[in-house]
Amino acid sequence: MKKMIFLTTLLFSTILFAQNGEPVKMGAENTSLYFPLLQGKRVAVMSNQTGMVGNEHLVDMLLKNDIRIAGIFSPEHGFRGTADAGEHVSSSIDEKTGIPIWSLYGSGSGKPSADKMKQFDVLVFDLQDVGLRFYTYYASMARLMDACAEHGKKMIVLDRPNPNGFYVDGPILDMKYKSGVGWLPIPVVHGMTLGELALMINGEKWLPEGRTCDVTVVPCENYTHQTRYDLPVAPSPNLPNNHSIYLYPSTCLFEGTVVSLGRGTPYPFEIYGHPKYKGSDFSFTPRSVPGAKNPPLLNETCYGVDLRPVSDEVIWEKRFDLSYVIDAYANLQMGEKFFTAFFEKLVGVEYIRQDIIAGKSADEIKKKWQNDVERFKQQRKPYLLYEE
Repeated sequence: MKKMIFLTTLLFSTILFAQNGEPVKMGAENTSLYFPLLQGKRVAVMSNQTGMVGNEHLVDMLLKNDIRIAGIFSPEHGFRGTADAGEHVSSSIDEKTGIPIWSLYGSGSGKPSADKMKQFDVLVFDLQDVGLRFYTYYASMARLMDACAEHGKKMIVLDRPNPNGFYVDGPILDMKYKSGVGWLPIPVVHGMTLGELALMINGEKWLPEGRTCDVTVVPCENYTHQTRYDLPVAPSPNLPNNHSIYLYPSTCLFEGTVVSLGRGTPYPFEIYGHPKYKGSDFSFTPRSVPGAKNPPLLNETCYGVDLRPVSDEVIWEKRFDLSYVIDAYANLQMGEKFFTAFFEKLVGVEYIRQDIIAGKSADEIKKKWQNDVERFKQQRKPYLLYEE
């Protein structure tokens, strides 16, 4: 394991030095590093609409190069990325290629059946993540690593940059709150690519029963953790732009409250409000739309705060910021009724709800998880493929 990490890191460092200043190159574009591993194999692909290699999808590129694809696994939001958050996604056939699509989301365990695992030799994983503990793509990756470890299959992770990869923030998950939106003992913002996280899952023995997966990470080129990477394709229906992705660590917490974060509007995660929010002229009304068929507070006029004018630089400075939730909590004056049980699954610890109710400021609460941040930064160091 350590040998593989060393070799991959060395490879990336050489490429970065040679092509410094050029555009970021996705792992999927480095075909010479993984095509030889696919020749003559039955291949399964885990991807969605973000799995683009230049102007074509990974699946189309593999087929064009005579790679035999046995099936396509799809994550939350489906292969085409149009389903609601948490919506059951059925298995189907890809209309363009005729390849079977095997949905993992809404299947209970989130792991493929033994029958599906028998149908391929190598699994290629290529998803665009946004670097949050409650964004479910890394959990899908961990489950697939576990399935591959169980069934003796090789897994190849085609790495992509993390748009929130330039910092680490938030408490480490208390595993008593483990759920589909909190799968590993990592901070809210972990600052790693999925390739790095795959190496960490193996190295820290985070798979059940201490299993390890035979995984190869194909790294990006010309990327460091300080690279500000603008996503060319929306990673899911309610993260339509980079500004929403930067706000997402903080505004997603409204999913565990009575407040709307703008699902069912053109500005999800960039606004928040409630019908009883006081003192605001800004209003919006959540509607049933593709990707948000039944959003919270459907068809109710909500008053609140428009975060669209907040600059990226201010968001980057504040990082994982509780001030929006604290503002709404103080404004609505609902006490415990402001929160739902989902709140702890998102924040991952017990004390944040308690401290908000006690009237503590965002900065006061943030101090409590600083040791978590520093501890995690040290823990992850052996697995980093890119310069911090």
